[in-house]
Amino acid sequence: MPGPTSAHHGRRYARALAAAVLAAATLITAANAIPARATSTTPPTPATQQRAEER
Repeated sequence: MPGPTSAHHGRRYARALAAAVLAAATLITAANAIPARATSTTPPTPATQQRAEER
């Protein structure tokens, strides 16, 4: 039965969907804006590698 309540639910759904899309876009943008931590480019020494294997 169409009426004012069904239109209200449609608007609520549209707002929730828009909020979800906006939140996802914000999270993706924030994740891409933060630079990644640099990793060491030098190969590990044998002692360091042995300690890592023992863990």
